[in-house]
Amino acid sequence: MTMTHELGLHLNGLEQLQIMLDQDLRCPIAKTLDIKMVEAEDGRAVFEATPDKHLYNPNYFIHGGFSATMMDFACGYASMSKIPAGKSVSTIDLKVSYHRPINKDTGLLRAEGIVTSSGKRVIFSEAKLTDQDGRLYVSATSSVLVFNLE
Repeated sequence: MTMTHELGLHLNGLEQLQIMLDQDLRCPIAKTLDIKMVEAEDGRAVFEATPDKHLYNPNYFIHGGFSATMMDFACGYASMSKIPAGKSVSTIDLKVSYHRPINKDTGLLRAEGIVTSSGKRVIFSEAKLTDQDGRLYVSATSSVLVFNLE
């Protein structure tokens, strides 16, 4: 059973996101990586996380997969905000560009995703990962498939 099923198939994507935000409901990977949704509105979603050294790669920087996951959340949830009841989304593609390395001293990171184009079958979005001073660390574009839930 999906979170969408648990929240209720009668809810549209934005209504689901509002409940998840209000109740701090997170899927397992968000709990594992301590990534939290902090804003959700029509066509926009924002996540925050503070990475630490347990996320380091062999070069002692935060592994790129962590940033990519934040980008996937931001793009995916922004897209989810556009879907009607009884639908869900699944990532078709995610293009991630790394602008500067992240380490444990980078501090709080904010991933903001916005929908750039929304259709009945495919939704396109983009996201940026910035620090508290607005410095850009990662950018991404994504497309998601909209499909029926049974």
